[in-house]
Amino acid sequence: MIKAILMDFNGVIIDDEPIQMRAYQEILKSEGIEVTEEQYLASLGMNDRTFVRANFDRAGKELTDNKLLEITQAKTASWRDAIADELPIFPGVENFIKKMEKEFALGIVSMARREEIEYVLELSGLRECFSIIVASEDITTYKPDPQCYLEGFRQLDRVRTTRGSNPMVHADCLAIEDSPPGVLAAKRAGLKALGVTNTVSAAQLREAGADSVTKNLDDWMPATMRDLFV
Repeated sequence: MIKAILMDFNGVIIDDEPIQMRAYQEILKSEGIEVTEEQYLASLGMNDRTFVRANFDRAGKELTDNKLLEITQAKTASWRDAIADELPIFPGVENFIKKMEKEFALGIVSMARREEIEYVLELSGLRECFSIIVASEDITTYKPDPQCYLEGFRQLDRVRTTRGSNPMVHADCLAIEDSPPGVLAAKRAGLKALGVTNTVSAAQLREAGADSVTKNLDDWMPATMRDLFV
């Protein structure tokens, strides 16, 4: 039975994958590197550092540590500017999170930088809904490697037991993901996975191993979670 939920951030809570893509397309173009939509989508699950390195490698260009830092910081600045006037939170997600936090321990597992996650959660008033955040800085790999979800589970289980709950097993924890690499990471960590069709098709999410797929998180209630993910 589900006792805790770990949510991806980009593509699940905030509708910013197109914003991230456009920012990188513009910045990398100035470095002589073209990034198509197909190439960007094929990189879902990567953190910023890995994404930039992969594109420099693809173009056969040298990448210094200073240049890597310059590009990732420029992307974050461009992203902040793009969402400054109105946060592109997916419709119904705020309500979903507030429903779920009454019944489950919640956490975030994302390849985004912590400063980006914290920025959105503070502006949206959702920060207190999440007990833990695992960001790209907290792990040494990226999705579909399960390290991020294993760490998220460990931290969230510790929070629950500190509050007096019994320890969980991995199957008691649900991951919510919008990409095949994210679903694969969750399943390899022994978690249940709910795919959301915000970024790719239901078929792609199911092929990656999603236990169920939905178009709209706000349709779900805590009792539905418990009934389906047993």
